[in-house]
Amino acid sequence: MAASMIQRNIPVFKQNMSAAFGNSSLVVKTVAVLVFFGYFLSFIPKGTPYITVTPGYVLPPNFWVWTYLTHSFVEFHIWDVLADVLVVILCGKLLEPLWGAMDMLIFFVITNLLVAITTSFTYLFIYFATKNEDYLFETYIHGLAGYIAGFSVAVKQVMPDHVLVTSPFGKLRNTHIPLILVSVVITLRLLGALDGPYPIMFTWGVLISWIYLRFYQKHSNGNRGDMADNFSFASFFPSKFQPVVNILANTVFSFFVKVKICKKPQRRYDVSSPTTITITLPGTDPQDAERRKNLALKALNERLNKTAESSNTSWPSLDDEEVTSPVESSPKGDNSAITTKQEVSKTET
Repeated sequence: MAASMIQRNIPVFKQNMSAAFGNSSLVVKTVAVLVFFGYFLSFIPKGTPYITVTPGYVLPPNFWVWTYLTHSFVEFHIWDVLADVLVVILCGKLLEPLWGAMDMLIFFVITNLLVAITTSFTYLFIYFATKNEDYLFETYIHGLAGYIAGFSVAVKQVMPDHVLVTSPFGKLRNTHIPLILVSVVITLRLLGALDGPYPIMFTWGVLISWIYLRFYQKHSNGNRGDMADNFSFASFFPSKFQPVVNILANTVFSFFVKVKICKKPQRRYDVSSPTTITITLPGTDPQDAERRKNLALKALNERLNKTAESSNTSWPSLDDEEVTSPVESSPKGDNSAITTKQEVSKTET
């Protein structure tokens, strides 16, 4: 039964994917084509070290630095290719309208390049600790694992409170996805379902994409980064651990400020109006605030529509009610009291 359902849904999935790919931008189409092309290049005998990052070959005297650019388009399994293309298309649908094609391309290049560099140096430290040369010459860093992690971080930034699943244990929101994916990737690696570099690349992808979006991404208002509280490093963790993580993150951030890697967030005060004071924080783009307001209004309208559909009661019409005069509705005792009062007044007169 499950197999028949999958077979029935495959044509619909293909149709939706082809429509989404057809409506995508040139950047998305180019990346998708290169991923497929890199998959076929992986079948070349003994060609893998020349198109993937091999930690031992990027160091002198070999210095194969071009692999830092080619590694992201190489996959060894077709399901990895489909997952990469799907994420690239989703990124084009969700992020490109907000960022623009050029900013999305910059995010793609920075994330993949820095993930490859940091992962190769991670294996270099592992080699120094173990003295096992396989970590230098038999390890192939490849694929879009870091970019997939970066996409989950970007979605958390754009729609942090969007509910994905409602369960008896609580609501699963976009803000929970990066940490959950890191846990899942590490578990699958321990079970042998993923290649060795994948969890390292994914973890570095979360960190690098968050650092870029938090401190360095340039916005249309001239500011850089996103200093919102719901995008802090502690917000990636459950609420019980956030105070401890916040202390550690603030300590590291203060160190980076001292060595001038990061800048302290500055507040701007607009006191031109005598009655109002406007406070603007870096990274708070008015377009982003308007977009979040529209998402909140859309969610509210959906809830109101569901409530109206589930309600079967109707308000009574005023035309159906009978309007009676106070004299007709008054009890007989009240009428007799009025008559007695009138007789007494006549007698006094």
